[in-house]
Amino acid sequence: MSHSATSLANLDLATLAERLGRLCREKGVTITCAESCTGGGVASAITSVAGSSDYFETGYITYSNAAKTRLLGVDNALLDAHGAVSREAVEAMVTGACRDSGADLGVAISGVAGPGGGSADKPVGTVWLAWGDADHAEAGCHHYPGDRRAVREQAVREALVGLVRRLERG
Repeated sequence: MSHSATSLANLDLATLAERLGRLCREKGVTITCAESCTGGGVASAITSVAGSSDYFETGYITYSNAAKTRLLGVDNALLDAHGAVSREAVEAMVTGACRDSGADLGVAISGVAGPGGGSADKPVGTVWLAWGDADHAEAGCHHYPGDRRAVREQAVREALVGLVRRLERG
């Protein structure tokens, strides 16, 4: 990993969002997000940057499975088989968000922020994130410590870091 990539995790959200905006402008890339457990935190961070409308047009808060299906085209059978907090769900969410919005790059998040809702398989703090476009997605699972606020903040940070990393290496 480059020094630049490793130091991203230490930046505050505003600095990450500004860096993301600079990269989007430089590369002529538009972005979107599909959020569940973060409830709009990624979109809020992105749009805190003046001029973000140049590269961010639409974000999706799909908290329920019905919304994931209706707005992002996530198949009910996929959700029944794997659950909303899964690789399959976030990959379908990000490709659906990019297809619907026409964005070049997106991020999707679904997790268990707590304090309830966890299980043996998916304890509180389990968050799946996926980055991709309308045709391809790459996902990873994270286990964040802390309370609901801490889990959500860490997921928003990871979403932005992942977008920046993909644009920097792209």
